[in-house]
Amino acid sequence: MNDSPDASAGRRYLREATRLLERLLTDEWANIDKAAEVVAATLERGGVIHVFGTGHSHILAEELFYRAGGLERFRPILFDGLMLHVAPELSTSLERLPGLAAALLADHPIAPEDVLIVASNSGGNAVVCELATSVGADGVPVIAIVSRRHASSRAARAADSPNLQDLADIVIDNGGAPGDAAVDIPGFERRVGPTSTVVGAAIVNSVVADAVDRLVARGVRPDVFLSSNVAGGVEANREILHDRDRR
Repeated sequence: MNDSPDASAGRRYLREATRLLERLLTDEWANIDKAAEVVAATLERGGVIHVFGTGHSHILAEELFYRAGGLERFRPILFDGLMLHVAPELSTSLERLPGLAAALLADHPIAPEDVLIVASNSGGNAVVCELATSVGADGVPVIAIVSRRHASSRAARAADSPNLQDLADIVIDNGGAPGDAAVDIPGFERRVGPTSTVVGAAIVNSVVADAVDRLVARGVRPDVFLSSNVAGGVEANREILHDRDRR
């Protein structure tokens, strides 16, 4: 281990993560702004926001669901086979399986008035591309969160279909390195420190914050969850869920 604080791998990781977060305020703000407007407009007309990702990208779908400070009208598409905790190698095979997106949509319908957020660092797996293509053909706006550096890299795994970044209506680039891991360790041949989750979580939460801000300015009161660990939180959230069940 290098004892120099400036050379610490952990510090370098945090500096890189900070750089990528700050980059969202400049390079990607126009796309975040567009996404927030689409989400706000969707909620204003009574639609819902569906969120999907495979592998570790599914974490962003969970991040938005039943979240303190988050919107009620998020519907994550969570399929155990794609979420790593059951069988990681099977998950990798399934995300590349043609036709799986159609089966997922049969189980989780998406209406024309809704919107779909798809997170995929590489943007190259069959299920995310087919999902975006299918709902896009029905007129559903698709917001993609990808690493353009990875998706456009020669190091990316070859795919038979267009990349997600070419299929979505709005693309938000997480800025991550090809392969996601961002930190070199001297004397070690593999990088560590993936950035897609921390940056992706910042992206989706900034979209939510801006969407809620717009709705409030338009006189619309969106359903936002409280933490269940503050006084009155359980009761407030129960009321939101009860209202949802009655719709």
